[in-house]
Amino acid sequence: MLKLFLTDDIGAQVVEYALAIAVISILLIIALQPLTTDAGLSDLFDLVRTCLGGMDCG
Repeated sequence: MLKLFLTDDIGAQVVEYALAIAVISILLIIALQPLTTDAGLSDLFDLVRTCLGGMDCG
């Protein structure tokens, strides 16, 4: 029974999916953080428009 438990890898897939979801969640939190600051959504759009226009994105 112990040998069967050690060779079973079904639980490993669940752990891999959980880690992938955690990484994606952290990236989304970082990417959407400007929306939670005092700068509003329109300021974020202005920044994106400026960056896409080739100007300094600072």
